[in-house]
Amino acid sequence: MTPAAIVSKLWNFCNVLRDDGMSYGDYVEQLTYLLFLKMADERTKSPYNQSSNVPADYSWPTLVKKDGDELFDHYRHTLENLGNEKGLLGLIFNKSQNKFQDPAKLRRLIVDLIDKENWSVMSADVKGDAYEGLLEKNAQDTKSGAGQYFTPRPLIQAIVDAIAPKPGETICDPACGTGGFLLAAHDSLVSNNPHMTKQELKALKEGTFKGWELVQATARLCAMNLMLHGISGLDSDLPLMVADSLAADPGDRFNIILTNPPFGKKSSTTIVAEGGKVSRETETIERDDFWATTSNKQLNFVQHVKTLLKQHGRAAVVVPDNVLFEGGAGETVRRKLLHECDVHTLLRLPTGLFYAQGVKANVVFFDRKPASETPWTKKLWIYDLRTNMHFTLKTNPLKRSDLDEFVKLYNPANRNQRVATWSEGNPDGRWRSYSYEELTSRDKAGLDIFWLKDDSLEDSDNLPAPGVIAAEIVEDLQAALEQFREIAEDLNVEDTI
Repeated sequence: MTPAAIVSKLWNFCNVLRDDGMSYGDYVEQLTYLLFLKMADERTKSPYNQSSNVPADYSWPTLVKKDGDELFDHYRHTLENLGNEKGLLGLIFNKSQNKFQDPAKLRRLIVDLIDKENWSVMSADVKGDAYEGLLEKNAQDTKSGAGQYFTPRPLIQAIVDAIAPKPGETICDPACGTGGFLLAAHDSLVSNNPHMTKQELKALKEGTFKGWELVQATARLCAMNLMLHGISGLDSDLPLMVADSLAADPGDRFNIILTNPPFGKKSSTTIVAEGGKVSRETETIERDDFWATTSNKQLNFVQHVKTLLKQHGRAAVVVPDNVLFEGGAGETVRRKLLHECDVHTLLRLPTGLFYAQGVKANVVFFDRKPASETPWTKKLWIYDLRTNMHFTLKTNPLKRSDLDEFVKLYNPANRNQRVATWSEGNPDGRWRSYSYEELTSRDKAGLDIFWLKDDSLEDSDNLPAPGVIAAEIVEDLQAALEQFREIAEDLNVEDTI
């Protein structure tokens, strides 16, 4: 069965469950528990004949045999008990709850949809792509907030193609969401290196990847996603930590870091005082390895990525516009980054890409370098994919082909042989470079640089479709609202927006 057919089959059943009040996110989570138990049972049979880490009392066959209220009780006890286990079981089942309202529908999902397929014999591509399909559908449900954990896959693929990972390199995402960057890097290594040795394949499965995810429910989805794609298995430890990666330097260092840290500028804790009064306390992260102390989560992630890189390691980080122009700690971080690292590429992203709206984002590419008195950044090459580009999530979604020119001009094989497409004779060129001196002489060393004319301002005939204009207005308003919310929090005003 194709991934599309499996997604369609599983998703159609979700529509039945929505009548019972189950959300998309709850459905994908319940699927995760049941798929894990089914696959664990499959691995105990021929040709695998592996011992299962699932206690026999809570194994897949015990669910299949039961019906009605007996099934309901048993499923609830299964989730509770497995959530108390250590290791992989604890990661998948921690804080798990039965979200079904009707035992008959739970029985149907178990017997008709999951038990009838042999998931272990499916290729990792089929079952992995099917699960990715479900995660993307879940991200499209804007009310759930799941979109903030889902980076558009065409963008991820282009970033990975530009970074071009090689066998033997270690790869990290310190804010890995559902695992998109790790999976794309894995796929790139497999497809571009078909003749890897057994030792390289073993290292690819067990020692190449590392991810951190703060939210337990998202980490659960990421764990299942990695397993279904063949990155580690039911019998091995997953390369995933459920923790706040910003809390401390973990000591680990990596060749490559690919990440889209969570949107939202400030880190804060909500405090409920006596009488129910709510206030927010800003969390300022202080670390000896950071250049600046700030509550700006995005700036902290940029500094954290620098720490995690090995010497000459390379990074690609998705950041919102404020990281490019904000003063104070922002200026300090930019100047230090330009001096101590080779900040060689900036991709300016269009609006309409992210399920979490109100974000204008960019991808910063940089390499970590040894200590030096002279700055490592010589030229920053900027590709403007924002001006006069209009995408929407549904009617005109970003495709990988939309980034073909960027990846070609990035020139992964030899970055020293880049050629600008912009010139005075070709003012519409989207690719040009700026020297270190030009960058640091700008106000606050700001990197929010534009040079292309916005056609819609010049000629009303060039206006995008009304739906696109409406979507962009919504994004701008939401971005403004978010900024006002942060100002209110900084002033310790109760958040009533």
